[in-house]
Amino acid sequence: MKKEKKVGYVRVSSFDQNPERQLEGIELDRKFTDKASGKNTKRPKLEEMIDYVREGDVLIVHSMDRLARNLDDLRMIVFKLTGKMVKVQFLKENLTFNGEDSPMSNLLLSMMGAFAEFERSIIRERQLEGIAIAKKKGVYSGRKPSLSEEKIEEMNKLLESGEKKSEIARQLKISRETLYRHIRSRITIS
Repeated sequence: MKKEKKVGYVRVSSFDQNPERQLEGIELDRKFTDKASGKNTKRPKLEEMIDYVREGDVLIVHSMDRLARNLDDLRMIVFKLTGKMVKVQFLKENLTFNGEDSPMSNLLLSMMGAFAEFERSIIRERQLEGIAIAKKKGVYSGRKPSLSEEKIEEMNKLLESGEKKSEIARQLKISRETLYRHIRSRITIS
């Protein structure tokens, strides 16, 4: 009989967050760590973990919001894993799902996932309110511009010379979206 593997999944949304605290002190056979937003399921280590786990394994996650930020994604991921006969254990919520869950377990998954999604939307709403208040007080200046005046001048010269946009972005080491945003702002200014 196959030995059950304990697999950990960790997600932090920024590179300065410490992923170690999420599953600290838990002995794991393998751990997958994503440094990405949880806004969707297109995360490299999440996909790798789902491919890796096998029947009888236990996936350990710190909390539901580390696995997914919305209820639909949470349910889809949990059902995909339990469909592979993988147990999914959430430490913070003290819940485990194994595919043979009772209607009450499924209700708890939905309710706890909905609470996590609601909490996330409340945090975002408060953040936006705080930014609006700070702007009114004149203490919020927003994100620093990604383009210096010199880069803007160089970009304008390259655009006027007919250089390909993808080549301009590559030369200036900026994304094409930043380039197109600049082009759109030039159109609205003139």
